[in-house]
Amino acid sequence: MMSPPVKDGPQANEDIEALEVRLIDEEGGQVGVVKTPDALERAIAVGLDLVVVSPSVSPPVCKILDLGKYKYEAQKKKSEAKKKQKTIDVKEIKFRPNIETHDYDVKMRAMRKFLGEGDKVKVTLRFRGREMVHQHLGMKVLERVRDDMDQEAKIEQMPQLEGRQMTMILVPR
Repeated sequence: MMSPPVKDGPQANEDIEALEVRLIDEEGGQVGVVKTPDALERAIAVGLDLVVVSPSVSPPVCKILDLGKYKYEAQKKKSEAKKKQKTIDVKEIKFRPNIETHDYDVKMRAMRKFLGEGDKVKVTLRFRGREMVHQHLGMKVLERVRDDMDQEAKIEQMPQLEGRQMTMILVPR
């Protein structure tokens, strides 16, 4: 046996289960508490739908309006809100313990660009071979990054060693 299809959106017209509703007419004026069949009759008389706009109160608030237009407006609002939100990405910049000045400057420019766009930056410092013995050099590089980025960013995660690499996460101020 199949179950009836699930309807999305607000309750409308014959789907309203409440015996009484607080009615708002098509002009937006308060009518008051009315029996549901009477409210539905009134909506049909003006050629519109009876839609529950606030189901959580007792009695539920219903408005006489065009259901298709109501759903369209709600969808439009939802997509507009989605368009405005910014996702924060984590961008990664990799360093080596013995990085040259020019390479360092290039990476710092990229880091400033990422932070300016509102993204987080994960600074990774990778050690190879015998460089693991000189972890203090790697720490100096990360401290230099921290000092140079002090105006644009704050540290979300302090430098920590994970295997053969040290990581630090910066977020925009």
